[in-house]
Amino acid sequence: MYRFAIVVTILVGMVVAAPAAKADHDTGPFGLGIIIGEPTGVSAKLFLSGSNAIDAAVAWSLSGNNNLQIQADYLYHRYELIKVSKGQLPVFFGIGGRFALRDNADDILGIRIPVGIAYEFANHPFDLFGEIVPIFDITPDTDFDLEGAIGARYYF
Repeated sequence: MYRFAIVVTILVGMVVAAPAAKADHDTGPFGLGIIIGEPTGVSAKLFLSGSNAIDAAVAWSLSGNNNLQIQADYLYHRYELIKVSKGQLPVFFGIGGRFALRDNADDILGIRIPVGIAYEFANHPFDLFGEIVPIFDITPDTDFDLEGAIGARYYF
């Protein structure tokens, strides 16, 4: 039950903070969508400024364990690196954490270092993204992992 409370607290916190966030880009500050890959689930992103955001997901690992994973990252976006004729194509990178809840083993706590790219549509409040994430797990054992995913969000 405490695991469900953690998930709800994270999502409610992002929704409550969305109206106060400053968005200097073309869409609203809060996006909600899906992430597919490792892990797969619900993704949310809250822009704090034009180039800084908090990204979070509640997802399931499909690598044979079916672990529930909660992750959050602080991201920095570089819009000037790749120019496109319509929309924007920022490269993003950051640092964050993950908490994997496992049924038959100790839970995992790790440090995430996401690197990715997103396409923000010019006249529509959507983005498509892809990311590769090196992870350094610190509990219950130290370990290195690499995850990757693609996704889409609608911005409010």
